[in-house]
Amino acid sequence: MRASRVVVGLSGGVDSAVAAWLLKRAGHEVVGLFMKNWEDDDDSEHCSSNLDFVDAAAVADVIGIELEHVNFAAEYKDRVFAEFLREHRAGRTPNPDVLCNAEIKFKAFLDHALRLGAQHIATGHYARVREARPPGGAAHRRFELLKGVDGSKDQSYFLHRLNQAQLARTLFPVGELKKTQVREIATEIRLPVAKKKDSTGICFIGERPFREFLARYLSHQPGDIEDERGRVVGRHVGLSFYTLGQRQGLGIGGLKEPSARRGGAAHAPWYVARKETARNVLRVVQGRDHSWLLSRTLHATDASWVGGTPPAPGRYAAKTRYRQADAACALNEPTPAAFALAFEQPQWAVTPGQSAVLYDGDVCLGGGVIERSLP
Repeated sequence: MRASRVVVGLSGGVDSAVAAWLLKRAGHEVVGLFMKNWEDDDDSEHCSSNLDFVDAAAVADVIGIELEHVNFAAEYKDRVFAEFLREHRAGRTPNPDVLCNAEIKFKAFLDHALRLGAQHIATGHYARVREARPPGGAAHRRFELLKGVDGSKDQSYFLHRLNQAQLARTLFPVGELKKTQVREIATEIRLPVAKKKDSTGICFIGERPFREFLARYLSHQPGDIEDERGRVVGRHVGLSFYTLGQRQGLGIGGLKEPSARRGGAAHAPWYVARKETARNVLRVVQGRDHSWLLSRTLHATDASWVGGTPPAPGRYAAKTRYRQADAACALNEPTPAAFALAFEQPQWAVTPGQSAVLYDGDVCLGGGVIERSLP
């Protein structure tokens, strides 16, 4: 690729720092941009954006590039956090990282970078973009989103809502590298973040207990926790505070009498299996392999297809959560807005609100929001 002006999202972490260095080494005109996306209670105790900006500034100084600080907190609150709360109120479990990428990092950030005269933006995501030139020439350029080379760090799941216009402007410099290589490069060029721990979780929640944070924004309506036979085994603090497959934080122990169903030993761990919103009841089962936790089919809505149109029905692979191996499946009834998947093997804790992301080998085709699943 010819040298161009590239605005790199510098997060204060090692991945984006190495991405910026690789681009400058390749001859591009590189400008760093630090995005502040949350400020309601931004402090070093829970959300480290102030410390991250200091690290980003130190990186920019070592690499020798300019750094701009931009506040997208208002856009984040309107486009991401409001939707996050709506989904939780509806009893679903949203993935704000997916929406943040689509609405902030590759929309608000991209728009801002273009105003700065950039030809491309870049981030430290572990993913790749490949240009495919079908018959018809440059007017019909098409871009594919691929998994990162490091399978253990691949982040294409979180990027599946990117469209052709966004991918045409996006570079992922570390997508061709293993995480160990990124660390080695950072050490060799003496970046101050070479050994910095990777960030986890959502910035606006940070290290604080998830339920504690949500309780500030969502109303409480306690109710019964019932097992598969309808017996009351505890009390929940509000359906919005639980997700399917959850094991910790239920506040219930084993039953004195064993269940007749498989996996129902008296003191086997409990898992959230269903939410009955009409009754305000949380249903739980004992045993991770309980049938209520397994699904062979799902229906997804709010679909987004990387190529702009849905792929043809057929055999593919999919993920219903980030830390999951690809699962063989059949794509049925795909439309621009929705699709259904039928899996060869039952999938565990398929959760409404999460993303189902479709793959053809290393190529991420897009995905949608899980609406419901069936055994």
